[in-house]
Amino acid sequence: MKSSATTSVATRCGRVLRLLGHLAVGVFIIATRYSRLAQAERAVVTRRWAQHALKILGVSIKVQGINPGFYPPNTLLVANHVSWLDIIALNSCTVSRFVAKREIRDWPLIGWLAYAAGTLFIDRGNRRDASRVNQILAEAMQNGGCMAVFPEATTSDGSGLLPFKASLFEAALLAGGTVQPVSLRYQRPDGSLLLEAAYIDEISLLQSMGKVLSVPEIEIEICYGKPLKAGDAGLDNRFLLAEAARGEVARGLRLTLESPAASACQATSETGA
Repeated sequence: MKSSATTSVATRCGRVLRLLGHLAVGVFIIATRYSRLAQAERAVVTRRWAQHALKILGVSIKVQGINPGFYPPNTLLVANHVSWLDIIALNSCTVSRFVAKREIRDWPLIGWLAYAAGTLFIDRGNRRDASRVNQILAEAMQNGGCMAVFPEATTSDGSGLLPFKASLFEAALLAGGTVQPVSLRYQRPDGSLLLEAAYIDEISLLQSMGKVLSVPEIEIEICYGKPLKAGDAGLDNRFLLAEAARGEVARGLRLTLESPAASACQATSETGA
């Protein structure tokens, strides 16, 4: 498929109408019965909703590695961050509660949906807020939850991997949990990198959605890396955990990172993170 190929106006309009209808279904479920469901039932509903949303958008999922389960207990799932589609894609395979930047809470409708679905919001500009979120994350994990974070703390175009912020890895140590690295690669059916899905460069959410809707077919390769047991030898502090997880995510993206010495320098310079 040529990279210049785009969907017709009729196809885009059809996808928008179907997506709005599907969003309305999600709002209805969350507003009427989601809070009364057991966690396992919520996970089933969430995964089905995510899978159907991807189908509407013409997105297919290609899984590599071993999926840890549809709601693995005491797990901190960490992934690279490319698009607003990331959460939907991850939930279509492994359901998690996410940590998101505080600003998303103020987004019309989407912010409310995220909050009602159990998203935790963090003030990225306040380093002390990480301690509060870590305590909540650790407690949720110890109670059998699967939590998810994007440790790059921002989005990229998917062609590289930004340094990981180590702060929220503390939750895995507090909970004695497992860190599950996951790589997300947006590509065309022929395997070439797809940049249209990237939510970057100060574009609005509507502009980003328009770019996604214009692509005939999107394939998201989800690669599960080696699980990391927090507290094991070599994984007994947040910086080591973050670097090990970043290495696993990089391998899934088929990237070569900088030297370990350079990584260590970056980690030690991340004071208070």
